[in-house]
Amino acid sequence: MARKYIDNPNACSLVHTMNIIGNKWKPIIMYLLSNGSMRFGMLNALIPTISKKVLTNQLKELENDGLLLRESFAEVPPRVEYSLTEKSIGLLPVLKQLSDWANKAYPEMDFEKCRIVEIDTKDSVQEDV
Repeated sequence: MARKYIDNPNACSLVHTMNIIGNKWKPIIMYLLSNGSMRFGMLNALIPTISKKVLTNQLKELENDGLLLRESFAEVPPRVEYSLTEKSIGLLPVLKQLSDWANKAYPEMDFEKCRIVEIDTKDSVQEDV
């Protein structure tokens, strides 16, 4: 299936961003990878409602957009791990803010606490607890 883009004749940065990450799976994949690299099978197990085909397509698109690193290891059986790039790590605070917004806007919901790694200004990694 061909990737669908929102028309962006004025080169709006928000439209461009939504074209890259604006579907239901990509932010979830990035959230899961925020705590470190993962293999395809683990991602598939953690997102049980995604098909293998859709997960494969989403991973390829994230890689093509420079948001995901795919590392292949020369082992038997073959091993592939996915991790976030510096470009996508910059999106983690935005994903965290979206999560915080949902917690405040919908207090009646019993949300699971998201653990998105936060990068502070001193380049050290802290986890939201």
